[in-house]
Amino acid sequence: MSYSKWIGSGLGWAMGGPIGGLVGFAIGAMLDHVQGPPVEQPRLQGGRTHRTTGGDLNMALVVLIAAIMKADGSVKQSELDHVRKFFVRQFGTDQAQQLLVVLRDVLKREIPTHEVCMQIRMNMAHPVRLQLMHYLIGLAQADGQIDRAEYDLLHRMARDLGISEKDLGSLSAMFRKADAVSAYKILEIEETVTDDEVKKAYRRMAMKFHPDKVAQLGEDVQKAAGEKFKKVQEAYETIQSKRGMK
Repeated sequence: MSYSKWIGSGLGWAMGGPIGGLVGFAIGAMLDHVQGPPVEQPRLQGGRTHRTTGGDLNMALVVLIAAIMKADGSVKQSELDHVRKFFVRQFGTDQAQQLLVVLRDVLKREIPTHEVCMQIRMNMAHPVRLQLMHYLIGLAQADGQIDRAEYDLLHRMARDLGISEKDLGSLSAMFRKADAVSAYKILEIEETVTDDEVKKAYRRMAMKFHPDKVAQLGEDVQKAAGEKFKKVQEAYETIQSKRGMK
């Protein structure tokens, strides 16, 4: 199995802190005979890491997926099957196999979810955290339902990741039936707003979810971000049609 995609995208801040402690053994075993150059991490004020690599996002995603799968106290084969299909759809067969190796190892461990989320929040830019949460919501709803334990955990994760209730509502609405109610939710506005406010909301949300915000993480992530952007466009068109806007 080739691990060049991970090596190419790099593994930066996620190899330290609680995430590194959870994924380090599996990564180390897979990359035992591969040595890449160290990743230089530019710093912001306060010593925070600004740049997130594709590898960092993948490791954060795997750990939080594991936490969701363990939320109800057991991990079912059907859940693993859903995750496998999700990984294949988002990242392709080869990388899906790599991610599953790490996931199976993380599932054996206790996951300090709050600490993991705080590590992500300190190192990952807001647009990337939105993409991470979009992945998690999509996976949680892949089987057509979210049980109470998963629902509560997703909300705690969003809070710890610094994602607002409005943003969480917008992301969640993208997976619901396409109608006017969901459209207003996606644009984070009430049905009583003026047409001008609808237009302003559309421009704001289109900028927030634009795929270019995550372009540095590779084509796979940018393509997934494009799905959010498309949902924003569709929501605006739905409201335009309903209101007869020009």
